[in-house]
Amino acid sequence: MADAAGFVSGTPLGTRIVVRRRIEGGFTDAIGYLRSVDDASCVVETRHGTVTILLADIALAKAVPPPPARRARRVGTD
Repeated sequence: MADAAGFVSGTPLGTRIVVRRRIEGGFTDAIGYLRSVDDASCVVETRHGTVTILLADIALAKAVPPPPARRARRVGTD
């Protein structure tokens, strides 16, 4: 799916994206901010850390909106 890799390569750094990539046994998603792209790979910063993804492994990719605001913690509800 060269189109998905091309999308990632042409996306401005700092854009929030979701990338579906091939792994052994299926697929997995990474959602976060695009931090870098070169000829072979990209780096996505997720909530759990940075993920380096080979462009050749990307099956699907698209821009996504910012995450929803965190809800205030409820305290002392009886």
